[in-house]
Amino acid sequence: MKKVFIIHRWDGNPESDWYSWLQKELTKRGFQVFVPEMPETETPKMEKWVPHISKLVKPNQDTYFVGHSIGCQTILRYLETLKENTKIGGAVLVAGFLKTKPLETKEEVEIVTPWLQTPINFEKVRRACKFTAIFSDDDPYVPLENAQLFKKKLGAKKIIEKSKGHFTEVDGVKELPVVLKELLKMINRL
Repeated sequence: MKKVFIIHRWDGNPESDWYSWLQKELTKRGFQVFVPEMPETETPKMEKWVPHISKLVKPNQDTYFVGHSIGCQTILRYLETLKENTKIGGAVLVAGFLKTKPLETKEEVEIVTPWLQTPINFEKVRRACKFTAIFSDDDPYVPLENAQLFKKKLGAKKIIEKSKGHFTEVDGVKELPVVLKELLKMINRL
């Protein structure tokens, strides 16, 4: 059975934004869907988030990920920990970042800096699966240059949505059909 893990954003939870909607849509189509509550979501740390995923996932070709914001970073760093020839089905990354717009508070800088400055072995991550990366043209946190970075470093298919902000409920995003569509395309490729 195909399994989809939806990894939420910083300060998010399994009921935030569009996650419940996506979970229902995928469940209707016969997938097992998991939206884990990530630890200390208000102060996400790599050393807590990545091992949390490792405990939940038994990776194989029927494993798929959907990440949102810092959840995308978590997925990339999880994939980096896999054994050399381990492959998963694919990953759809929403508002992922390798660079951010200037941060407003000292706390934001302290939280994000380790995620941005700890190198990622993109060659190893790229071998784990196919990627689709989705961005908004008016994201207040994630500059659009990330679309090109994800394409260059991961070979990701890039999609740019209009006026979706950071893809949160605050931005009016409670459903995200493009994620469902891209995930189903990815799954049917196998």
